[in-house]
Amino acid sequence: MDAHTAYLKVIEEMSKHIAGKRETLELLFLSIVANGHALLEGVPGVAKTTMTKTLASIIDADFKRIQGTPDLEPKDIIGYTYIDSDNSIKVKKGPIFTNILLIDELNRAPPKTMSAFLEALEERQVSLGGMDIPLPKPFTAFATQNPLRIEGTELLPKVMADRFIMRIEVDYPSMEEEGEMLRIKEREEKIAVNKIITINDILDMQEQAKKVEMPDDVVKYITAIVDATRKDIHVVMGASPRADIAFMACGKAKALVEGRKEVTIDDIKFLAKPVLSHRIAVRATGGIGVNGIIDGILASTKI
Repeated sequence: MDAHTAYLKVIEEMSKHIAGKRETLELLFLSIVANGHALLEGVPGVAKTTMTKTLASIIDADFKRIQGTPDLEPKDIIGYTYIDSDNSIKVKKGPIFTNILLIDELNRAPPKTMSAFLEALEERQVSLGGMDIPLPKPFTAFATQNPLRIEGTELLPKVMADRFIMRIEVDYPSMEEEGEMLRIKEREEKIAVNKIITINDILDMQEQAKKVEMPDDVVKYITAIVDATRKDIHVVMGASPRADIAFMACGKAKALVEGRKEVTIDDIKFLAKPVLSHRIAVRATGGIGVNGIIDGILASTKI
């Protein structure tokens, strides 16, 4: 099955279990094909866990979930070593050793735990008992955070959020989507999640995505809009070079699953908010939200 056909079948299957949210579902899948990790932001109860768990089932991947709490320790995520009854050192792997990991309310966890988690994500390995143990392939982590400072939560610092390839906004459903959601819940026990592709298919897509071409005008457009975030008068801190890399990886993934051989400027425009919104610090007195700033940059940047 080619990447485009697989992508359409995956989205079609997810739509049987998730009401609406087509763009959100697309971005979730793109983050996996781009071999990155994504930050899911939305109020509680908008199906963030359901979406990630369903996607894992569709690609026949191992899935684990961690609940962020104020007492969550690094060992609760990465694992630990212990002395067995025969006095030998044993390694107990944590839930991070999976294909798709969801950590709910990461911004509720202590800073030390968040740092250890993000370090493991970037290095894609864990140090336990003096050994560097690689994480499984493929491996994608989805972390959720509440958008409001409620019940002891704080938004992730930009330097930590920057490690995620995309920030995917999960908003309230429309009335039509909410009605569809009720019908799905009504019949959910009668509908099994079909396994469409395998983790080997994902690994193959990740390699294929690397070969997608990126024309010079697209490179110029990416660098122009990233640079513009650093010069906007409403921005305290613009996007880092990680944004350029994220645009490239996600753009190539999008072109691949849509059956194209090269990235287009329209791909970059589509990805602008997911790639940039969590990397920009806006002035409190600016009067413009981060999405408004990105819209302005896209409108004024011509190549």
